[in-house]
Amino acid sequence: TETNNFTDSYMSGDEEKSNSAKINNEINGNWITVPAGTVQEARLKAKAKRRLRKNSSRDSGRGDSLSDNGDTVRFGPPPTSPKGKVLDRRSRQGKGRGLPKKGGAGGKGVWGTPGQVYEDEQQVDVRDPNYDEDQENCVYETVVLPLDEDAFVRTVTPIVKEYFEHGDAYEVAELLSELNLGTMRSDVPLLAVSLAMEAKASHRELTSRLLSHLCGRVLTHSEVEAAFHKLLQELPDLVLDTPTAPRLVGQFIARAVADHILPTNFVEGYKGRVDCGHTRAALDRAAVLLKMRRETGLRIDNLWGLGGGQRPVNQLIKEVNLLLKEYVLSGDVAEAECCLRELEVPHFHHQFVYEAIVMVLESSGDTTLRMILKLLKPLYDSSVITVDQMRRGYERVYMDIADINIDVPCAYSLLEYFVDQSFSSGVIDKNLRDLCPCR
Repeated sequence: TETNNFTDSYMSGDEEKSNSAKINNEINGNWITVPAGTVQEARLKAKAKRRLRKNSSRDSGRGDSLSDNGDTVRFGPPPTSPKGKVLDRRSRQGKGRGLPKKGGAGGKGVWGTPGQVYEDEQQVDVRDPNYDEDQENCVYETVVLPLDEDAFVRTVTPIVKEYFEHGDAYEVAELLSELNLGTMRSDVPLLAVSLAMEAKASHRELTSRLLSHLCGRVLTHSEVEAAFHKLLQELPDLVLDTPTAPRLVGQFIARAVADHILPTNFVEGYKGRVDCGHTRAALDRAAVLLKMRRETGLRIDNLWGLGGGQRPVNQLIKEVNLLLKEYVLSGDVAEAECCLRELEVPHFHHQFVYEAIVMVLESSGDTTLRMILKLLKPLYDSSVITVDQMRRGYERVYMDIADINIDVPCAYSLLEYFVDQSFSSGVIDKNLRDLCPCR
């Protein structure tokens, strides 16, 4: 800056000397006399202003100004740009209101103004160099790869086990329809039957209903028939895990024929062609059941029975009484516990406790009392009968003791004695014992 000032001063030296004697300037059409020093200062300020305007695009963010003596004064923050520039988005020409360009729709990574919604169908530009006329009629679909054997077992096994809990065949059909089973489609009945043979009777009934529901929706009749053919071939391996597999497979075959998902001549097609003893036993079981269905009207559709709470209450009460009578005769606690579990009615165990106490009150002698206590104690300790079910059974007897006393005159005294023995054995607590009514 000093060099430029010196050069400018040197170049204009002659002009200053020629005008030193006569300094008259015309300002606004009037002639006035101006001292020489004032002209020199005005020229210096004008040159400094021209330099500022010339470099305004580069130094606009520096806040340059002029002092009284014509020197350039800079204030404000130093430039932060790598090239010495300040990143200021304001117009450098003093135009505009300081708003973003294009209403905020411009700039890198911006797809239109805020809130703008684009239509799903975009117009195809035929003048686009990447335009391909053959792609106009293309249909794009999601391709799901078929499941292999390992992926099939990992995917379908949880579906079948969950079905055993909720029993909704429509949900299973919907889940299977979303899978690309491929060549593993005929293995669905095979996997379901294999899992059901290791489960309860109610689960086998659910499996038979599931196969009947899937046939015609997810599976074809030929795929179901191929699945049972494969099931008979794998019987020697299934017997290792389930010794009763031949009998169970025979029942599944008879049920499938009764549900019309297997042809009626399925069993007869194996006559004279079977060498395996397990396969022969399964086919013989199915043939016997189908023959009884034709001759005696046996209901194969109820072959596995109704599980859990699906059975009528009167039927459950009869089975509980039969279980107690068999236990009193045999004295086998383990067998009685197994039979009680197979009923699959944990919410109905209070009826078992009620019938057991009534049997004690109606019996003569202490034998039945001791055997019932011997049965209730392990069932209570193993939580087969919960605390709530046990308490509810005793409370029901307390409520009906007045009616029981009509048939059993000494029912009050017998009940009080049985309750004391139950408390001594640890079957009930002190609060339940104190609730025992007395005459």
